[in-house]
Amino acid sequence: MNGISKTFPGVKALSDVTLAVRRGDVHAICGENGAGKSTLMKVLSGVHPHGSYEGEILFEGAPVEFRSIRDSEHAGIVIIHQELALIPELSIAENIFLGNEETRRGAIDWVATNNRARELLARVGLSEEPETPIKNIGVGKQQLVEIAKALSKQVKLLILDEPTAALNEEDSRHLLGLIRGLQARGITCIMISHKLNEIEEIADAITIIRDGKTVETLDARQGPVDEDRIIRGMVGRSLESRFPDHTPNIGETFFEVHDWTVAHPDVPERLVAKGSDFFVRRGEIVGFAGLMGSGRTELMRSLFGHSYGTFLKGRMVLNGKEARLRSVPAAIDAGIAYVTEDRKVLGLNLLDDIKTTTVSAKLKKIANRFVINERSERQSAEEYRKALRTKAPSIDYGVAKLSGGNQQKVVLSKWLFTDPDLLILDEPTRGIDVGAKFEIYGIIQRLADEGKGVIVVSSELPELLGISDRIYTISEGRITGVLDKGEADQETLMRLMTATSMKSRAAERAEAAQVAADTPDTTATDGHAEATAPEESAWTS
Repeated sequence: MNGISKTFPGVKALSDVTLAVRRGDVHAICGENGAGKSTLMKVLSGVHPHGSYEGEILFEGAPVEFRSIRDSEHAGIVIIHQELALIPELSIAENIFLGNEETRRGAIDWVATNNRARELLARVGLSEEPETPIKNIGVGKQQLVEIAKALSKQVKLLILDEPTAALNEEDSRHLLGLIRGLQARGITCIMISHKLNEIEEIADAITIIRDGKTVETLDARQGPVDEDRIIRGMVGRSLESRFPDHTPNIGETFFEVHDWTVAHPDVPERLVAKGSDFFVRRGEIVGFAGLMGSGRTELMRSLFGHSYGTFLKGRMVLNGKEARLRSVPAAIDAGIAYVTEDRKVLGLNLLDDIKTTTVSAKLKKIANRFVINERSERQSAEEYRKALRTKAPSIDYGVAKLSGGNQQKVVLSKWLFTDPDLLILDEPTRGIDVGAKFEIYGIIQRLADEGKGVIVVSSELPELLGISDRIYTISEGRITGVLDKGEADQETLMRLMTATSMKSRAAERAEAAQVAADTPDTTATDGHAEATAPEESAWTS
């Protein structure tokens, strides 16, 4: 790619970018959020068609002018976006061959489709049946289905945009191993990632982009390239520490949860939170560690105004008084805020701009007799845009047009605007570059210094170890341990995170049935037997 420039209204996303990738390499692209990495790959794959950008693309020695994704796929270039393009209600096989169907005499040949899908799934290490609906498999396996889909198109160059952002450590390692296997078969890969340890491990070359311009390309084959070297290129300076220095000032306990038990919204006999007990003190940052599916998110969402699951029993104590927060507005009024892990589905309305989003969780703060004060709205949104260094031309810019990291900053702004006493952050730095992470860690520490409590849920153990004062571990819906910062390490946390319950599945179902039977038959208004499916409560957070 030579001299690539791309402009959006009010924003120059790329300026004279150059990229050269050798056949058979794993070539990483690194840069801060908003640097232009994903835009560059959308130019390469035809999402931004020829004519909408300046510069030229050479593929296998010849100039190419892709006017659509179909053109680039015919040439052997396939992109897997950060947001997976799979249809939950369709089967694995249907998703793999969508738009590329196996046909016979004008009709889909389901025998050939399923047989070929089975072969492709085996190549990526999946044993699921092709007829399995996509919604019934985890995110890690969905990522592998996307790769199987790419392999069905005779891929020569595979582009992976943040492939491990939503994966736990085990799934990430499996995916990296698969990328090595594809490389051994002669497939070239371009990989965008903010996980610098993975880049250091797998990349043959690393191109760094800053502010829409190529900074440099590092050749890992000439010698090891460590994370500090990559960071220096990304941010233009070295980061002496990944976490800001912080001396906690921890006060009294102000938030407690006792025997909190919640059932799955669709499967009543399955408990997603099983008798959870924990507390948070003022000025304290409390981490929650658990593998994907352990029940971390389900617990936090159920605490936030019962926005997930069927509440069965338990007590919440806030500032020394029992709190029955039966809805999200009640939780917000009580001083609790929740930054969701899924910013695009539950965190943002993608039709809104930055201004509207920032004030949306507490409109009455800027309203006068039920009428929004537009001056206060603009002033508040601008203050948070500057404080969090959100990269956008103005507060009138649509959130859908922002990079993933800047979208996360807008979500965080929305909940900081509510002035919470307790801020729950679920995967707050997912898909965010190392410089932006440092800024968010600083914001978390400042909130704690103001006497607020912060809960951080994260899949990255180094992050929890670096920022938390105490860390709880969760396995199979149960809290299995709690460690102070001084006694916690990755090995101990992992051992507690993988601790299995002594109860059998049958005993679990019996316990759920008994809890449900003991729960008074009351209306949803007193907080019991209140079922809320994830999609039904999307508006709330």
